[in-house]
Amino acid sequence: MKNFMSKMMALVMVVAFMGATVTGCKNKPKDADLKTAVETAIQANPKLSASGVTVEKGVATLSGQVPDEATKEELGKAAAAVPGVTSVVNNLTIAITNVEIAADSPLAIAVKDATKDFPTVTATVADGVVTLKGELQKANLQKLMMALNALKPKKVDNQLVIK
Repeated sequence: MKNFMSKMMALVMVVAFMGATVTGCKNKPKDADLKTAVETAIQANPKLSASGVTVEKGVATLSGQVPDEATKEELGKAAAAVPGVTSVVNNLTIAITNVEIAADSPLAIAVKDATKDFPTVTATVADGVVTLKGELQKANLQKLMMALNALKPKKVDNQLVIK
């Protein structure tokens, strides 16, 4: 009987240990719940665009674009502050802004100055290419072309009618 009681006590302890272990696992947040919590935490930032969040075994991975390094760090910290997140892989990228060249770029201004003595000629500048249209006397062509080539454009597209 003593042997039977010892075995029974051991069995009760094993079951109790397993129950505590299983219950402990259930208290651990699920990755799907963590993903939702991280998404909520980072979407509060208005500077975030096109975000993606994945969570695997408590590790949150962030992807998407932000305008600057400070925002990237801020969102990484927000994700790390979510209870249950063990670490953060911050794959957010800094968005590159397009730089527009002003309509009156230095080349356009110089071309306008170079063509001012030729009222029958119109010149436009696009992406470093000077396009000439209109009419010009043959004797003035060389003078105009020398003045324009001295400005070092990518190309001079001569569509002039020579008289």
